[in-house]
Order: sequence, then C-alpha cells, then structure tokens
Amino acid sequence: MAAFVRGMFWHILVAERSNILKKSNDCIVDSKRYVRALKRRPVKVLYPDSETTSPTSKQRSDQIVNKQSQKVASKMRESTVNAILKNETTNKRVSSMSWSARNGNASTTSEHTTNLKDQLGGLKFERALPGDKRLARVVSVACSRTFREHQGKILLEGRRLICDALAAGANPQMVFFSSVDRLCDLPLDKLKRATLVKVKFEDIKIWSDLVAPQGVIAIFSRPDPSRLTFPQDQRGQSVPLSLICDNVRDPGNLGTILRCAVAAGCHNVLLTKGCVDAWEPKVLRAAMGAHFRLPIFPNLDWDDIQNQLPKLVTVHVADNCSGSEREVAEEAKQSNKPSKMGEYGWVSSRPNCKDMRYKEYESDLDSELSLPRVETKLYHEGWAQGNTGLVIGGETHGLSLEAVQLAEKTAGQRLFIPVVFGVDSLNSAMAASILLFEGRRQLLNLMETSGRKAKSKVQFP
Repeated sequence: MAAFVRGMFWHILVAERSNILKKSNDCIVDSKRYVRALKRRPVKVLYPDSETTSPTSKQRSDQIVNKQSQKVASKMRESTVNAILKNETTNKRVSSMSWSARNGNASTTSEHTTNLKDQLGGLKFERALPGDKRLARVVSVACSRTFREHQGKILLEGRRLICDALAAGANPQMVFFSSVDRLCDLPLDKLKRATLVKVKFEDIKIWSDLVAPQGVIAIFSRPDPSRLTFPQDQRGQSVPLSLICDNVRDPGNLGTILRCAVAAGCHNVLLTKGCVDAWEPKVLRAAMGAHFRLPIFPNLDWDDIQNQLPKLVTVHVADNCSGSEREVAEEAKQSNKPSKMGEYGWVSSRPNCKDMRYKEYESDLDSELSLPRVETKLYHEGWAQGNTGLVIGGETHGLSLEAVQLAEKTAGQRLFIPVVFGVDSLNSAMAASILLFEGRRQLLNLMETSGRKAKSKVQFP
C-alpha cells in the first residue's frame, strides 16, 4: 500500500509540476522563475509575460531608475573633471620642467654644480678618490725639517694662519679642504694658481696635529722674508729693536717669543743655526701668525747676523742666571781674576763646532778661553737708547760665546732680571717678553722726549 502511494505521488509530481502554483499577496508566480530571480539578485523584480503592472508602480520604478542613473552620471562627471584637472597640473609640471631643461637647469646635479661655481668664483676643485695618498705625502712636509728645506715647502693648517700667509703674499701650491664652506672662508681670488682637493674630514683628522681640526690644510712655497708684504699699520708702530734668538730649541718657547716680538713692535727677528726651525708646526701654532707680520730670518751665522743689524747698534744679552750665580760672578770680578765661561750658567761652555776658531780649545775650553767683559745692569734701567739688539738664549745651553763677544764689541750690557731666592731662572719666553716690552717703553719715552719719530731718528738698512 505504501509503495503504491509513493508511486502515485511521484507520477503526479513529474507529470504536472508546471501546474503547481504558489499564491502570495494575490500574485500567482511560477516557482521556477521565482527561484531563478532570487539567485540573480536583479535590479527590479521580473514578472511573468502574461502579468501586467499598474501605471503607478511602473512610474515609481522609472523614478527609482532615473535617480540611480542621475547619481551614476554625476559621479562620472566628477571623476572626469578631476581627471582633467589632474592632467592639466601634470602638463604644467612637465612644461615647466621642459622649460627649465631648455635653460640648463633640468637636473639637480647641474643646479648644484652651477651654484658651486658661483660660490667659488669659478674655481675648480678635485675630489680625492679612495686610496689617494697626496694628503699623506704632504704631511711629511710638516714632520721633516730636511724635507722642508730641500723641497722648499711649508705646511699651514687653519683658516687664520692661511689667510695671514695669503695676505702677506705667500705662494700657495695645494689646498686640502673637507667642505666647500671651509674653502669659502679663504680669499678665493688668491687661490687661482693652487690645486684644490676636497677630502673627507676623517682623513684630515687622522693627519692633523690639532685636537680640533678646522678642516683645511695648505702647502705653501717656503716664503722669503724680504719679499713678503707686512701690514703697514703694524710696521708703522715698530721701534728700532731687533731680537736675536740664540740656541732656542723648544718649539713652544720660540713660537711664544715670536708672538711677543710682534706685540712689542720689533723691527725684525734673527735666528741662529742652533735654533729650532721657525716653520715647524708647533712653532707656527704658538706664534699665531707672527711669521707674516714681521721679518724673521732663520738659520743665520753670526757674521750674517751682524750684516742684518744696523751699523750703529748696541747689542745686549739677557742674563738668565740665578742670584747665587750672579753673586759668584761679582766676586770673581771684584777679585780681578779672569772670568771663565764655566763660572756663568747663562753662557754655554760648549764650543761652536762649525766655527774653526775654537776647535783647538775643545779639550780644555774653560782653562783657555775667558769670558768677555760685559757690564751688568738691571732690566728696568736705561739700556735702550737707539738702535738696539737683544739676544735671548735657550734654556738648555744658554747664550753662545759669540753672543757675548758681540755685546762686548758693540758696548752692550748684560741685562739682569732679579727673582726671589730659591728660583733658578725664568722661562726664555717670559724673560724675552719682559725685556722686549721694557725696551719698547724706553724707546718710546726717548722718542717723545726728543720730539722726533722713530722713522726720522733711526734708519734701518
């Protein structure tokens, strides 16, 4: 019975499935069309072919469709306008770039290069490639005195020292700098003949002797003091006072002495062969540009020193001995015994091996040679009365015998600076500063009392 019922139900369902209808809200819809409409998600409901809709519902559907089409059209117009505006902006940029390209400023590199040329006044510079050893080679100029003398080159570091050298007329050969700003701090019109090389700041820091390098190092030809141009306002304030450095071997002391000589208005500075090289970097730093403010003649014999001095000149020597040594020398003088070099700590007992006159006395110098007779005078008493020369000895060996003989020959004196008991002596640079400024004071007072200027009173060669 059950099987019969199932067979009849299946026959009815297959044979007449198109006649099965579903009624909903007074509308008869085909089941197959209804299912397909749900799957397609249509914009509007699809009705059967035989179904007719009312005019009201059709108007509503048309209004909805029109509103949607208007929204879509407005969005399309907005997107089109934005696209047109964007294209116009892009075209303007492209046209401006093409215009700048026609005028030579298209690329950033060309702009940077043009600005650098304008900034450097048309100067060209090189960029040091990896492995470039030119900076390392030129540093040997500063380290070796022999190389400086044979090659005729000196090394200057720092903006101020290089500017002073260029102002005095020194000849630059090569300049190493870390940035264009550092190079622009220098007078560019005086660097046209020099080779300019841009290097890394780390390389300059490695080879520099300064704690805080300034990023610029220059190589100059060794200047000739007679050809340099010194500041006229400073030379106009000079006094007829020449400084002679004898066996000053400490770079810091020599640089400080040169700086004091410039401040005191000395006419020139003469260095004997026993002194340290005046162009050593430590001397240059301590002198603070004194090399380019007054004539400095290095590596001179005593005959050359006499030729550099005026004809009518009085040469005095600085007494760098202690009070006890001075008392011993006074006692020897009062006893009318011949004074010997070994009795004075301010005179060197070593002979000048370059002078053949003293070679035969090397075995027993103190017993054979006696010290020339030079009167002693306190430093604040009148000793600068005209063309004056002052000899400063080094701290290690003191004055040479030639310096004392020159003082005796020119009727000079031994200038003594008294110190308290227990102090051996003063530093050479300190003694030079005291004597130089005292000599300047005496010379200025002399010119004021006589009513004549230094230029009309004293004529230098």
